[in-house]
Amino acid sequence: MAKDKSAKAAKQLAAAKALARELAGTLDLNASLRLWDGSVTPLGANVTGPFELSIADAGVIGSLLRWPTLDNFIRHYVDKGIDFSGGTLIDLGSQLNRDGRSVKLKGRDALKLARRLSPFLLARTEDAADNQGFEGEITGRRRKTADNKDYIQFHYDLSNDFYALFLDPEMVYSCAYYTDWENDVAQAQRDKLEMICRKLRLKPGDRFLDIGCGWGGLICHAAKNYGVTAHGITLSEEQLAFAKEKIKRLGLEDRVTVELKDYSMMEGQFDKIASIGMYEHIGLKNIPVYMRKMQSLLAPEGLFLNHAISRRAPKQGWFKRGMRPEQKAIAKYIFPGGELDDIGRSAVAMERAGFEVLDIEAWRLHYARTCKLWCERLTANREEALKHVSEEKYRIWVAYLAGVSLAFSRGTLRIYQTLVSKNAKRPPAVPPTRADLYR
Repeated sequence: MAKDKSAKAAKQLAAAKALARELAGTLDLNASLRLWDGSVTPLGANVTGPFELSIADAGVIGSLLRWPTLDNFIRHYVDKGIDFSGGTLIDLGSQLNRDGRSVKLKGRDALKLARRLSPFLLARTEDAADNQGFEGEITGRRRKTADNKDYIQFHYDLSNDFYALFLDPEMVYSCAYYTDWENDVAQAQRDKLEMICRKLRLKPGDRFLDIGCGWGGLICHAAKNYGVTAHGITLSEEQLAFAKEKIKRLGLEDRVTVELKDYSMMEGQFDKIASIGMYEHIGLKNIPVYMRKMQSLLAPEGLFLNHAISRRAPKQGWFKRGMRPEQKAIAKYIFPGGELDDIGRSAVAMERAGFEVLDIEAWRLHYARTCKLWCERLTANREEALKHVSEEKYRIWVAYLAGVSLAFSRGTLRIYQTLVSKNAKRPPAVPPTRADLYR
């Protein structure tokens, strides 16, 4: 029996090495594969870089062969059945998307690889754990208002100290704006806050509302630099505590307030409204209600800026869209309840609510760089991160930030800032050109 086991193990190891050589000829990566016996096989013709993928045992390959889903891959990655070193997943993903084209296996190559995998059909390993995902309904399509707080707190209430490891000093957790691609994330986030204020043409005395205000970066910047009276709302207890302390520390209590509240419960009127990275949380079916709510909160001469991640417009009706595997993974492990609209439907919803669309600007490559820098910063701060979250949670976040950066680089994700006015019957409160934005 022991002899049979040894022969089987040797056969699996030989098959794995042959598989790696086949992949090397097809993919030609500047990376290597480390197998469970410690052997390293190059995945390209001229490997000079330090990046390594590693597989902990033959059973991992068997598990993925029997259950070839993204969710299963993530579970093995979280449990270290699959690992990497010598760089970030962005380094690998960039190689697989050379010159804007994804490297794919052709039919004959795929058949060869399938033959190589036969020794792993019955290979077993311990089932990968699945205790890091959101326990409730992840799509948000049957949400109630009370669910919004659970969704938000799952994502944002990890630890302010954890987020501080990769965010900028102002704790701005949305796409930064690079006036120069060499700028670091701190400079780019300051420039982003400034651009939002300019687009909204903020001025002293304006009543300013930030929907989903995060850790308070925008409301504090607007009050300090533009003399507005600012109010922010969030559903995160951690963000609320941080923002209140920041407002007090900066001496802005007379001009800046923040509260724990759902946007649907908000009342009053404001001259300017910003919604930065919050639109993705509300759910597609709630967009008409959301837009009508923004209309009711905006003063007659007001301006509203909606900053949101979007997806490409589907070839068929939006109501027929299913969630792709990567969307399900993000909803389960990172952003439960999140759904992405496309920019066309967003603009239509704004017009149907009575808004006039004044400006739409694409920031896709800005977010690709932002997430890349976040991923690198979190990776560099691994030991500190493990003081605040579990290693499993840390590994999920590193993979998430890398995957999102690659998705924006490839264009599968987009992001837009859309500026609208209350209605088209009044002259909008903006200059005749955009020149003031770039002074």
